[in-house]
Amino acid sequence: MPDHQSKSSLTTRHGSLRFPSFLPDATRAVVRTLDSDDLIGCGVEALVVNAFHLQTHPGAGVVSSFGGIHPFMNWKGPILSDSGGFQVYSLLRENPRLGAVTERGFSYRSASGQAKTVLTPEKCIQKQFKLGSDIIVCLDYCTHPATPTDEQRRSVDTTVRWAQACRREHNRLSEQRKDPPLLFAVVQGGNEFSLREECAEALLEIGFDGYGFGGWPIGEGGRLVESVQRVAELLPNDSPKWALGIGKPEHVVAAARFGYGLFDCVIPTRDARHQRLYVYRDSPHDALSGTPDFYECVYIQDNKHTRDKAPVDEGCDCFCCRSYSRAYLHHLFKVGDSLAQRLATLHNLRFYTRLVEVLRTVARV
Repeated sequence: MPDHQSKSSLTTRHGSLRFPSFLPDATRAVVRTLDSDDLIGCGVEALVVNAFHLQTHPGAGVVSSFGGIHPFMNWKGPILSDSGGFQVYSLLRENPRLGAVTERGFSYRSASGQAKTVLTPEKCIQKQFKLGSDIIVCLDYCTHPATPTDEQRRSVDTTVRWAQACRREHNRLSEQRKDPPLLFAVVQGGNEFSLREECAEALLEIGFDGYGFGGWPIGEGGRLVESVQRVAELLPNDSPKWALGIGKPEHVVAAARFGYGLFDCVIPTRDARHQRLYVYRDSPHDALSGTPDFYECVYIQDNKHTRDKAPVDEGCDCFCCRSYSRAYLHHLFKVGDSLAQRLATLHNLRFYTRLVEVLRTVARV
């Protein structure tokens, strides 16, 4: 574990990022309910922000005027900025009248009646340079697994063409920077392996600092689709691999076994706000067994916790578990106090950082 040799760390402008690593989603330059000290306290080393949402508000220019995303949000560790392509795709999939995918990029309106925005690969890179992220991501064209083959083909062709444009723009802007950001590309192709292979080969020929699995990683029955492993096998062992959106604990373990080193997902923070807390049944090391039952979810709103004097997890060293009982957290949620969400989020993120700490201890082959 992992079954495939992979890069053990990545050097960025704001420090070395060890693999595997879970990056909480700080989509709008904040991990909801937490500040920087909270994140450091529960072992978080790096964050993901979203260029689409930050361009909407406050704007890349505003962030740049503060010296970049790090001083703007007071975070000193590595930051990866997602391109926002998936968010635009999701917007158009929900309401096709808001725009379209063109040869140049995405042409869209955020809502009916608003001005049209054209997001080209060049603009995508320019905006991420303004953000000052350590790792930036090429614009790509995502598709749903049920999308017909001809559109999957268009997705791959478009993703590769846009990646070429992103590479050129990154090279151009890098000439003006002493220490430019790393550039990642995303492998598309749906569940059609031949298209995934074609996309990966084309992106490797262009050359990037890392590669991500794009699209829907979860199939029927809640399991990782076969393409997750197949894409990892297509990429060089020493290339950083980013498993976009893969976040359930058992999926992180499985994907790390395939060689993925970077993970991001809203699951732990979103579940915390909805009173779902992760607890190891015995020890985080049980995650290495390969079975998905090494943890359970505690529903803190259940009445059985009304008088429960135990912490959320006896073995957890997070601030929530060191300081408060399940009964108190149950009470905070019942009365609707914001402290409940903060404590629950701290705990769930510490669950994940403990998990990746265990995965890092396993010898690489």
